[in-house]
Amino acid sequence: MDKEVKLSDIFMGYRGRIRQIISRIVKRDDIDDIVQETFIRTYQADLKKEIKYVRSYMLTTAKNLALNHIAKWDNKFNDSLEDFTESPVELNSRPFEENFESKERFLLFCRAIEQLPSSVRKCFVLKKVYGFSQKEIALYLQLSESTVEKHIAKGLLKSVQFMERMDLISGRSTEEKDLSKASKGKKKRVIK
Repeated sequence: MDKEVKLSDIFMGYRGRIRQIISRIVKRDDIDDIVQETFIRTYQADLKKEIKYVRSYMLTTAKNLALNHIAKWDNKFNDSLEDFTESPVELNSRPFEENFESKERFLLFCRAIEQLPSSVRKCFVLKKVYGFSQKEIALYLQLSESTVEKHIAKGLLKSVQFMERMDLISGRSTEEKDLSKASKGKKKRVIK
């Protein structure tokens, strides 16, 4: 818990600088999403191995996310007409197990959101489910943008923690799920 508080405190104190740097790279509408994604990536990386220079890591992550965002946008509008001859929707259906697992994860996500305090839940759902900007949420809920940003970050952190706890309780770690997905994709050998 102490480690999580430290990381979120560093992030909250440094997010202004991160916003300033990435505002030179991406459009204003994309800044909030990249700042939040920076926190998520930093948090996930810190779970695996303690980050020695957190601020540098956050800044590098934010720059890379912003550059990747621009690259995706550029590629989206550089496609030739030949690329549109194939159907954009894949017509193959997913196996039953994958559908079941994705629905199971979604229900777990819903349970994680239910555990959040009311004000945090409102901000989090408006941002992550309905895609409102932080400014729109602040106007709608009559909160400051800073409060909205803190609520969204807290909602994200608490939801991830809840889902990780539930995975541990159910006896399956994230690594085990990744391994089971990978093994489903491999062909089975038949020994004669």
